Amino acid sequence: MTSVDWNAVMVGAAAGLVMGVCFFAGLALGVRYALRSTSPVKFLSISAALRISALLGGGWIIAGQGGPWAALGYAAAFLVARLIATTFARIGAPAGGSS
Repeated sequence: MTSVDWNAVMVGAAAGLVMGVCFFAGLALGVRYALRSTSPVKFLSISAALRISALLGGGWIIAGQGGPWAALGYAAAFLVARLIATTFARIGAPAGGSS
């Protein structure tokens, strides 16, 4: 029977939640600036590359330092942050789906 390292899971979860919040806050800011930009595709591409690199880099560090249980906590917390972000985005969307 494999024992769960709950300390590693909690450290990973804390880091994953922080990274998830930063990822989706960066996404929101990137979309706002891209809508005002003359070249939104280039802006969104750079924004996505930076956000994805930071997310994967953070996960790599957490997995390397805390092991697989920390990586599991990191991934689970990011998915929770994603669920919360998409829920808030849906609440703020217009009822018809377009403005």
